[in-house]
Amino acid sequence: MHKHILNELSTKGLISETQSKQIESYETSKPFSLHWELKTVLYLGVILMNLGLGWLIYDNIDSIGHGVIIGGIATICIACFAYTYRNRAPFSWQQTESASPYYDYVLLLGCLMFVILEGYLQYQYEIFGTRYGLAAFIPMTFFFGIAYFFDHRGALSLAITALASWLGIAVTPADILNNNDFGDSKIVWTGVLLGIILCTLAFASEYRGRKKHFAFTYLNFGIHILFIASLSGLMILEIWVVFLPLLILTTAFFIWYARNRASLYFMVVALIYSYIALTYLVFQIDWDYTMGEALVYFYTLYFMTSCAAVIIFLLKYKTILRINNTEQ
Repeated sequence: MHKHILNELSTKGLISETQSKQIESYETSKPFSLHWELKTVLYLGVILMNLGLGWLIYDNIDSIGHGVIIGGIATICIACFAYTYRNRAPFSWQQTESASPYYDYVLLLGCLMFVILEGYLQYQYEIFGTRYGLAAFIPMTFFFGIAYFFDHRGALSLAITALASWLGIAVTPADILNNNDFGDSKIVWTGVLLGIILCTLAFASEYRGRKKHFAFTYLNFGIHILFIASLSGLMILEIWVVFLPLLILTTAFFIWYARNRASLYFMVVALIYSYIALTYLVFQIDWDYTMGEALVYFYTLYFMTSCAAVIIFLLKYKTILRINNTEQ
């Protein structure tokens, strides 16, 4: 707490001088939490370890030998799952506490090693042949089981990614816009279906009280996939009669959901995608381009109004989301 606040409270007689000194002493000597910093470092450590292992294999594959590489990866993978199985909490449909500070990271490492092992076997020995769908289906099934059995949202994210890959969609942040052919109607419709399924799983988890804490992970994937697929159907496939109503309904639903849950994140996501759709529609209007200067003024007014709306939203978001001075 800032010293001037303590002085002000003391001056107004709300606290005594002794209380002011006690509070100041506590604030200056209390421990500083490194919880999220340490979690970030541990996650980065797991990722960097996998990257380093991949580079080591690539750089020394001729000298190490395939059998040694496969054996080493399999040993690490089995050791990770053995550790987490031995230290697991009893199964519950509710959120469970991790058995140790390293539990979640060891399990995540085991999942990533499983993917590396499967990918290496496929690359070197083509164990699945050309049945690439099977190569995605096996880790998808495995990771869904791991996620629910060990209560791990990281494994759930891997399972959803594998599910999307099995359906032919890339859903990682780096690939969702670059490595999907949204000009292919099959990809677009698959994306819409997958988005609806993931959102339905999220609401079912909340409604039935089965792994309610998984709902955000399902919904986070579902909302982005559904909106991006719908925008692609509107802009690229140009099936307005289907995708425009779908976008309107999706936006309205998630705005309602965000207000109901007081979620700033889902409100912002819904507004961003709806703004993209609205801007596209504005530019698709068959204007009389002989209007010249008047058209420039219109577009300028549109973007100025948009900026003003953003500012108003940032100033009034607590009222809009019905947050009564509570922190998200």
